[in-house]
Amino acid sequence: MNKKKLHVKTGDTVKVIAGDERGKTGRIIAVNLEKQKVTIEGLNLVTKHSKPSANNPQGGISKVEAPIHASNVTLVDAKGETFRAGSRKNSEGKTERYSKKTGEVI
Repeated sequence: MNKKKLHVKTGDTVKVIAGDERGKTGRIIAVNLEKQKVTIEGLNLVTKHSKPSANNPQGGISKVEAPIHASNVTLVDAKGETFRAGSRKNSEGKTERYSKKTGEVI
């Protein structure tokens, strides 16, 4: 019934505003609506240990991106400025996202 919604979506460029990765920017590669978390390319790397298996007979240690809560990121435009997004209907009746700061369509 209640549809959860976030201010960001896959493919958006975001800046981390809280946590260990504060101040860094990256592109969102995954969104988890249930937990309200986003995974950002190249940020919040954690070490994963994998046991030897048929696919990976050697096993080993690898670095993997961990999710960050969506409240800890903000959208970034092409100029590198942070902004808040809103949604509105355009002249054709389709919904579009826009920057509340500049009014530009994202």
